Amino acid sequence: MSEGAHHLSHRGLISSSAPGDLGAPVDAIIVPSARYEVSLREAARLAAELKCVLLVLSSKSSKARDVADFLRDVEAEVIAVDFPEEPVAKLPVLETSTILNKSRLRRRTDTSAKRNLGLVFARMAGWKRVVFLDDDIVVPDANDLRRAVALLGACDAVGLRIDGFPDNSVVCHANRDTGALQDTFLGGGAMAVAADRIDSFFPEIYNEDWFFLVDDTTLRPVGQAGLALQKAYDPYANPERARDEEFGDVLAEGLFALFDDGGKIGDATLGYWKGFLEARLALINTIKQRCGTDPDREPMRTSLVAASGRLQIITPKDCVVYIGAWQRDREAWRRFIRGIRPIRRTDDPIAEALKRLKLERVSPSDQPPSTPAPGGRRAVLTGAG
Repeated sequence: MSEGAHHLSHRGLISSSAPGDLGAPVDAIIVPSARYEVSLREAARLAAELKCVLLVLSSKSSKARDVADFLRDVEAEVIAVDFPEEPVAKLPVLETSTILNKSRLRRRTDTSAKRNLGLVFARMAGWKRVVFLDDDIVVPDANDLRRAVALLGACDAVGLRIDGFPDNSVVCHANRDTGALQDTFLGGGAMAVAADRIDSFFPEIYNEDWFFLVDDTTLRPVGQAGLALQKAYDPYANPERARDEEFGDVLAEGLFALFDDGGKIGDATLGYWKGFLEARLALINTIKQRCGTDPDREPMRTSLVAASGRLQIITPKDCVVYIGAWQRDREAWRRFIRGIRPIRRTDDPIAEALKRLKLERVSPSDQPPSTPAPGGRRAVLTGAG
């Protein structure tokens, strides 16, 4: 077993891929939306083609009212909800969401909380096969989502191969951009999930989707099918991005390096993390050296300095303590999610799920949107306005 080595690829952990002709119905697409409503054009197109529900959980620049207005003419059922600022009723308070509150290692984002809410909503609504889709992802062929969910009989989760712009951390982008062979892995930005049985949650940390794919000891059965395209962005535009990612990237890369070598979570001891942190710093320093003095790479160098600065305040104990909290949260979430049963005693389980979770479904306003939505003749948007 390697002692703390950075692995350029974890592709060997993927257990299944789908034959081209295999397919199954998609129950819902769930989008944790933070961008303006026009970014949902792709998700709406897919929902219309697949004849499935589109659940949009909005925050930041995404507003449920604007989403409902923009998508009013989509031929799919759209559930537009403003994600609440306060903790959602009935969901457990997770230790991993509070343990870093007073630490510089905390990463402030609501993506994980939105996805967790999506998992709970799916259970209540009786959805078995759902797809998480980020609002900066394009899926050229809607049938790829059918192919992905078809694998959920053998896998707990199935990711689409994300092409276009690579789905990596800042450090891994820099590794590739300076000449190394850096791979990508499955990501929550385009992932089919067996919502009726999976008992994982997304912790509030970078690489939350990798943690979601892990069971008590190692990686769950996961597959890959289809193609998604990540829209381009500049990973070096703000060095704060590299700082925010570093703790989660260390933990996820460290655990998955263990899994690659046949190890288990229990093998991630203080000694293991000491070696991995040393190897991580050596990796970043090597990438810095490969940057050279090219002025065009100054933003990359600045981001790498930010990452190494954050890395040097991370201790082996930090890693062990967080993993312990995550394992306790996994057990708490498992008990919670297994207690949720599909809502049967009503003709409208979606409305009942919204009521139980104290969420308000937003209907389109009387004023038509200035920008036409993608495809279709009318929206199927009902409920509280």
